Amino acid sequence: MSLRSILKKYAEIPISRHLMLEILSEYKSPNDKISELIKNEKLISVRRGLYITGSKMDLPSPEPFLIANHLRGPSYVSLESALSYWNMIPERTYEISSVTIKTSKKYKNKVGRFSYQQLKTPYYSYGIKIIKSTPKQTILIASPEKALCDKIILTAKINLRSIKQTKTFLMDDLRIDSEALSTLNIELMKLWIKNAPKKRSLEMLIKTITSL
Repeated sequence: MSLRSILKKYAEIPISRHLMLEILSEYKSPNDKISELIKNEKLISVRRGLYITGSKMDLPSPEPFLIANHLRGPSYVSLESALSYWNMIPERTYEISSVTIKTSKKYKNKVGRFSYQQLKTPYYSYGIKIIKSTPKQTILIASPEKALCDKIILTAKINLRSIKQTKTFLMDDLRIDSEALSTLNIELMKLWIKNAPKKRSLEMLIKTITSL
């Protein structure tokens, strides 16, 4: 069986170095073969020890959100990336933003830019959606409610203390319209506040949405 045929089984998920060494176990020097595949653009290194198939393999690739989940785990896509995915904000994002329980970190590779910000449990675990983007690809992404809460919590110097200030942040800065805000499940958001950072800001967010 050709190497391409073997990799076809794994092409839609990021491939670990351990798995690559197993696939290439019949080669005299599997590490050298990995380097050769990267050089020939048949394999792309997204970070040390993690790969996806390159364009020269002509195989399906993992969705960028799935790559984000694997680059630094555990993590889920959130903030502007999730808000854009759910059509809450009009802008398309060029950096995939995620939340992790690990320390904050950034990656830049041939696929794009990926950023991770830290949030601690139990708040971290709330509002994570499991989305099947293809039959073989399942991504973890914040719900619209969680993505918005994360954005408020992780935006430096944002402390919401009035309805007017909150409306300005939501509608002018983030450009979320009132109709989209009215679709959010505020009862669910209320359940998260007890264990959330910036409790007062999230309470003001809920008060503002309720007033619309």
